Amino acid sequence: MEAIQVGFLSLLPPIIAISLALITKEVISSLMIGILSGTLIYSLNTGLNPIVGTVDTTFKLMASRIDMSILLFLALLGALVMVVTMAGGSRAYGQWAGSKLKSKRSALLATSALGALIFIDDYFNCLTVGTVMKPVTDKYSISRAKLAYIIDATAAPICIIAPISSWAAAVGSNLRVTNAFDSDLAAFVSTIPYNLYAILSIVMVIALSVTNLDFGPMERAELRAQKGDLGAIDVEMQDNTKISDKGRVFDMLIPIGALIVFSILAMLYNGGFWGDDPAIAGNIAAAFGNCVAAEALVLGGFAALLVAFVLFVPRKVVSFRDFMNGITEGAKSMIPADIILILAWTISGVCRDLLSTGEYVKGIVEGSNMPAALIPALIFAIAAFLSFAMGTAWGTFGILIPIVVPVCMAIAPELMVVSLSATLAGSVFGDHCSPISDTTILSSTGAGVDHIEHVSTQMPYALTVAVCCFFGYLVAGFTHANLWLTLGSSILILLVALVVLHKLSMKKLAANA
Repeated sequence: MEAIQVGFLSLLPPIIAISLALITKEVISSLMIGILSGTLIYSLNTGLNPIVGTVDTTFKLMASRIDMSILLFLALLGALVMVVTMAGGSRAYGQWAGSKLKSKRSALLATSALGALIFIDDYFNCLTVGTVMKPVTDKYSISRAKLAYIIDATAAPICIIAPISSWAAAVGSNLRVTNAFDSDLAAFVSTIPYNLYAILSIVMVIALSVTNLDFGPMERAELRAQKGDLGAIDVEMQDNTKISDKGRVFDMLIPIGALIVFSILAMLYNGGFWGDDPAIAGNIAAAFGNCVAAEALVLGGFAALLVAFVLFVPRKVVSFRDFMNGITEGAKSMIPADIILILAWTISGVCRDLLSTGEYVKGIVEGSNMPAALIPALIFAIAAFLSFAMGTAWGTFGILIPIVVPVCMAIAPELMVVSLSATLAGSVFGDHCSPISDTTILSSTGAGVDHIEHVSTQMPYALTVAVCCFFGYLVAGFTHANLWLTLGSSILILLVALVVLHKLSMKKLAANA
């Protein structure tokens, strides 16, 4: 299947899927309709039978886009979560953490800190933080929607400013092919201070944790949580699970710790840290940059499950039969997330591999005659739109970086770094709030909340940060990338916006009471 150029029609599949998902609150059928609309456009423009060609193209593309490593890791993680729950480890940890964390504020800050600490890979971050912190946030009546937002806002935004991460490696590879930098790692590091979306997302998470200035749908979700409705969709699974009364805190900490340690070791092994390549062997940063994170996570998940088996079965915390049943039930619990991920990957393939959505947007960018001072802000907006539509940050900066570098070199070399930062920031923003993004899906899965509930509650927060970033990049353009004015004005606008939006939301709630 060769990609074709269909102009504006290339934007229709993601527009249809996202619009239907937000209107119907049902993501699977919305994604499927979006995919079929895209393959129908492809079939009609390539002379294929509109019916047979559409269906055949859809499933061939779906088969080619599936990442079995991620699906296997989800199954292993679901199994690990289930057996830890059955052993009573989650309940014991929740009781222990609840005794140490004395308030809702401390629980939110602890969740945010854990999200910030797991910076190596966003998939790993999304699922691990949710697994560890659900018992704690439930104890203090924090909505699952709020938990999902914190997970999502400390996943990609943290990874995109961590020099040792799978994201840094992806950005570095795209910078390398431009041949414009002596060191792609140094170029990546130089973008970090100007990556406004990542920095402001972290500032917002901390501000919301400390001040509780919620607004919009999230505030309503929090009010429902205070009345006992956490919005959890995994309660039924847990209620029907036989939980051992022999569980201890270490029955939670050791398997999760094993997952972290073995995943990191697997990434180093996978990346060639102990290999024969002199450019990588013994170099931690190079090994992380060279690893295939998804494959390493499978090894880490399997090793953690073995550790859980050795920890639980000989002590008779869980019987052998129950442990095996727990693996099956845990893997089954991940099926909805698997389906959504497969469909999200497929619609991304429709955009990138069939309809050339990226090339269409690229043409628009190259054909515009934008003033130099507006370049960072406009690049941020274009990257955000493209990432939101395709549901992939990596695909977006992969398309835009080769465009941004020569444009800046020709028009405004002094804005090169801030424009690259705007590219990465816009890509992360679109990925953060897109209903078809894999990290959005994994965040709702990790938190145990309905996917559309997560999307609708975090969207106003993500948009608020994005608007502040847009103004920040305008400041950067007109001040020739003055860091302190750019960063300071953005943070100030964000904090003022939080206070104003919270007050407006409170007034609206009072009027409707």
